[in-house]
Amino acid sequence: MAGVHEVRVALTVRDFDAAVRLYREGLGLDVEAAFENTPDGRVIILPAGRATIELLNSAQADFVDEVETGGVVGSPFRLAIGVANTDETGRRLQSLGARVVHGPVVTPWGDRNMRLETPDGVQITLFQRPG
Repeated sequence: MAGVHEVRVALTVRDFDAAVRLYREGLGLDVEAAFENTPDGRVIILPAGRATIELLNSAQADFVDEVETGGVVGSPFRLAIGVANTDETGRRLQSLGARVVHGPVVTPWGDRNMRLETPDGVQITLFQRPG
């Protein structure tokens, strides 16, 4: 399909350097580009593999929250990031300031998921495919 060539998620963060460490060191993302456009303005672009947009209705979002956290979180926005090892990546993110919302669970669809929250309040689901 023509039209969309790239999807970027733009996050405004309070502590830029800490957020860069969390995404670079915690998830192993490389820097594609970095800019300083104003005296204090900074942006960094971190390519994160294949991007998709996942749309869920409220009932499905509540179900996913229940599976991943044992309750309804109710956040309208969540990053779902596929990783090789949920536990290892979760520990790295925690060491860089992320808070565990709920430890790893095996989902009904077979993934091993873990829900975290960054210091800026971004919900992150780490998912590890079976096998």
